[in-house]
Amino acid sequence: MTHDEALAQFLLRMGDNTLILGHRVSEWCGHAPVLEEDIALANIALDLIGQTQMWLGLAGQIQGGQSADDLAFLRDAWDFRNVLLVEVPNGDFGRTIMRQFLFDAWHSIVLEQLQSSADDRVAAIAAKARKEVAYHLERSRDTVVGLGDGTEESHSRMQGALDYLWPYVGEMFAVDEVDAIMTDAGVAPNPFDLRAQYDALIEKVMTKATLTIPENRFAHKGGRDGRMHTEHLGHLLTQMQWLQRAYPGASW
Repeated sequence: MTHDEALAQFLLRMGDNTLILGHRVSEWCGHAPVLEEDIALANIALDLIGQTQMWLGLAGQIQGGQSADDLAFLRDAWDFRNVLLVEVPNGDFGRTIMRQFLFDAWHSIVLEQLQSSADDRVAAIAAKARKEVAYHLERSRDTVVGLGDGTEESHSRMQGALDYLWPYVGEMFAVDEVDAIMTDAGVAPNPFDLRAQYDALIEKVMTKATLTIPENRFAHKGGRDGRMHTEHLGHLLTQMQWLQRAYPGASW
């Protein structure tokens, strides 16, 4: 695999993560428990889609002139490179917030490292995205703590959400050829090396939230490349790509 091929795959991973999670979060628009949460989740979704445009836009340039829209709307499920965590359906509000926090914690650590990337384009995107993600993390962290250390019902739901989602966390720290090439070139950090910092952050927050982290910290479901996506992604893409597929090449 060449450097440019690996870089394109890395960019697709970053962009697909934010694209799929952004779409998932947007599903709460008009359905959140209270108006404040409805507005906040909609804004987070918009931030994530904006980040997607930058990551996929650069990936498209490297792959030969494809646009971010081409990559978002014209690929099939097996061509997406996001982690499985972001595909997981929203479930109840507690599961959505826990999923957001588990991703935000990883996202903030990765973006902090990417600001020092040897690729100036990657560093610039990371610097812009990190400001938004700092807010995402603060908000999801505080909500996890508030619900976890809240009523008996909210605590139970948050513990259930953590138990359900934890097996998906390990995939974010898996290392393959793409990661090795990016690390050797100074473009991105080795994912495995970020796990200790991530665990420390998770432990601190879960202690405040009076939640118990499942014991098996290194199990994970799936793998990014050469793996079958869950049925969740196919259903999500049916919604997300419907207009473009129904009217190919249409413009407004």
